[in-house]
Amino acid sequence: MTREELQAYCLTKPGAWLDQPWEGDVVVKVGSRIFAFLGSADGTATVGVKCGPTREVADEWLHRFPGDARMMPYIGRSGWNTLRTGGAIGDDELVEAVDGSYDMVVAKLPKRERPTV
Repeated sequence: MTREELQAYCLTKPGAWLDQPWEGDVVVKVGSRIFAFLGSADGTATVGVKCGPTREVADEWLHRFPGDARMMPYIGRSGWNTLRTGGAIGDDELVEAVDGSYDMVVAKLPKRERPTV
């Protein structure tokens, strides 16, 4: 899965929109919250997603894909991981990770910010 395909998939989610809160770094938000970090276009194709409600749950990705999953700096303690595309993590698993991140973020949004389906 390419970065462009991953970005396009993220944008199919209800209420999803692109933002660039830091110069050169693209994120996808729902409401006011990020559910996918896509990074810069010139870097390695990765996606940062919330992989679990706790660090322990998110660590399952690190154990399954030691070369392609790592804890995100700063927010990793809250269950966020960076997943590398084009490696051992299949496209279907990347899509599943994006779906899970989106669902966890939407569940925490105030009702006024939740997308209507």
